[in-house]
Amino acid sequence: MIQRIQSVYLLIVAIVSGGLIFAFDLWKIGEVKTFAFSLLSHESLLQKCIPVLFLLSALVALIAIFSFKDRKKQFVLGRVILLINLFLLGILIYVSLNLPGEVTSEKGIGMFIPTIAILFTVMANKAIKKDEDLVKSVDRLR
Repeated sequence: MIQRIQSVYLLIVAIVSGGLIFAFDLWKIGEVKTFAFSLLSHESLLQKCIPVLFLLSALVALIAIFSFKDRKKQFVLGRVILLINLFLLGILIYVSLNLPGEVTSEKGIGMFIPTIAILFTVMANKAIKKDEDLVKSVDRLR
């Protein structure tokens, strides 16, 4: 299970999406840093979706790791992770462009978390496809 490279990639996606949101801020307005879970208290539904999508991405990555016996399902779950993170990246860009401009606002390193998750998910899907092609080629030889 974890000895396959795609499982390692998916574990990195789960750690990045579920763990690094506590360590890195998304943006900073003045002297106030905004983390993902502090967005749950905002009145905007769009901002409340951000931490939910981060955790959903991590949860789907963990489910994909433990569905190692069904490579097709694992590949589809990888695509779902890609869609979640692309949607999350779009929301983050939209929200960061609409930050209040009276005070100096800075983008944090947490804005790049979906990009890192997308990168490792693409690498995991490539490894899953490689495994599936290898199994198909061995089945043809029988």
